[in-house]
Amino acid sequence: MAEPILLNQRDNVVVLPDRLDAGADPLGLNHPLPKGVAAGHKIARQAIAKGAEILKFGQVIGHASTEIAAGDHVHSHNCDFADHSRDYRIGADLDAARAAIPQMQARTFKGYLRDNGQVGTRNYIALCATVNCSATVIRRAAAEIEASGLLDAYPNVDGIAAFAHGTGCGMDMNGRGFDILDRVLWGHATHPNVGATIFVGLGCEMMQIARMQNRAGGARGCSA
Repeated sequence: MAEPILLNQRDNVVVLPDRLDAGADPLGLNHPLPKGVAAGHKIARQAIAKGAEILKFGQVIGHASTEIAAGDHVHSHNCDFADHSRDYRIGADLDAARAAIPQMQARTFKGYLRDNGQVGTRNYIALCATVNCSATVIRRAAAEIEASGLLDAYPNVDGIAAFAHGTGCGMDMNGRGFDILDRVLWGHATHPNVGATIFVGLGCEMMQIARMQNRAGGARGCSA
């Protein structure tokens, strides 16, 4: 049998992790249960006087509606809701908790601090297609750049990534689909692991680069 669970030292009840049959004495108080009790139910740790507070998680969850002996099952048959003080003293022990935390030297890592305050752990160039028609272009461009060794001269650049999709052409400029695509493309462009973004379009699509630039207001590292 698993030990009853004490959730807070202030509690006058414990929680049973397993179902117990009649005759069990989970707290060793020589006070066997008269009938079975389901898992998750409460047992009194100590005698609780009629009208006294019943504490669980260190908080008042009710009042004893009758005298409760140590080892008794505590449930709706002997526990009532009633008004009580609600001064939960949130954060009262915070200073003590802070004092117990050992002081350590501040840790750092090699990251990229972006203009918006985000920090990246990589520094990629992003090629983003605004329309499905330019998907092949950006994939081919990314492959050619990687194969050429062009980025070898820039050790701070981790690589180039192509972000393609299958839409952007004949679509409603004010619809939900357009808003989602716009948000996803801009999410690629402004991801903290992206140092610069190039948008590639065909020119006739509904997802226009100029519109995105106007909305973004010349945000960092994004060009057409």
